[in-house]
Amino acid sequence: MSPTAPSLGKDLVGLEDLSPEQIRTILDTAEPFKEISERRIKKVPVLRGKTIVNLFMEPSTRTRISFEFAEKRLSADTVNIATSGSSVQKGETLVDTARNLEAMKIDMVVIRHWASGAAAFLAQRIPSNVINAGDGSHEHPTQALLDFLTIRDHLGRIEGLNVCVVGDILHSRVARSNIFGLLKLGAQVGVCGPRTLLPSEIESLGVKVFQRVEEAIAWADVLNVLRLQLERMKGGYVPSLREYNRVYGISTRRLQEASGDRLILHPGPMNRGVEIDSDVADGPHSVILKQVTNGVAVRMAVLYLLAGGAPERAEAAKQGEVA
Repeated sequence: MSPTAPSLGKDLVGLEDLSPEQIRTILDTAEPFKEISERRIKKVPVLRGKTIVNLFMEPSTRTRISFEFAEKRLSADTVNIATSGSSVQKGETLVDTARNLEAMKIDMVVIRHWASGAAAFLAQRIPSNVINAGDGSHEHPTQALLDFLTIRDHLGRIEGLNVCVVGDILHSRVARSNIFGLLKLGAQVGVCGPRTLLPSEIESLGVKVFQRVEEAIAWADVLNVLRLQLERMKGGYVPSLREYNRVYGISTRRLQEASGDRLILHPGPMNRGVEIDSDVADGPHSVILKQVTNGVAVRMAVLYLLAGGAPERAEAAKQGEVA
């Protein structure tokens, strides 16, 4: 890692405004943190004395637990807040909630929120570090970063690869963060899905659009498969789940019809038999569980860097030395 690796600044609200060097710094910093999760005692004192609030205004399993593991493995003190049981249900605003937490002398806020732009809105109004754990249909930066780390682990590079995001692109913050980051890292990016689930003028982002999933599979080195976000849909975007699976589902048959191997990713939760068949999700080319494992290391790296940790000291930090 370069001794002059760039700083991330105060917050991580998205990948759109990060440089390729900043993205690579996060990925490189995550590498030494992987080993901590393999130890008998999975803890180092890097963030001892730091207080981190996990403010989740939307349901989450993988992201919330992954951040909790990352924080605890770095020895931070954590507080978990959800909409249910908080004063948000009584009408308190997001900023008032955060400012009251600030009054208790916290250091960081990890926020998931239903409104696009909520993380940036909060970051501009409080001095604590803010990490976006998913805001509406805007971005989900740490999910994309763990996707990149998983691709790099298995294929040795990102530059020059063809990566296709398949599914509900319109409602997906994962798709947006993947597109922004992959293009910066030199990959060619494609998207594939029903026209009703593709943002208008998606081509302006620099991506290739596929109407047929068979063409997308044949082109891609990596498929990142997304679920239909039915909770964000107000109308009939697809005729039925059965029809969606018939036309766009990733199946063993479709993969076998295309020459060569391709990596299969999915951010979860999966709807088996809709966007992806079980034999693909559990098959030899799936790295879905590896994504989950890498998520902890990536989030450890982000927490470490925003807390002021030096990228070049990450290896020493892994050994328990506070950088």
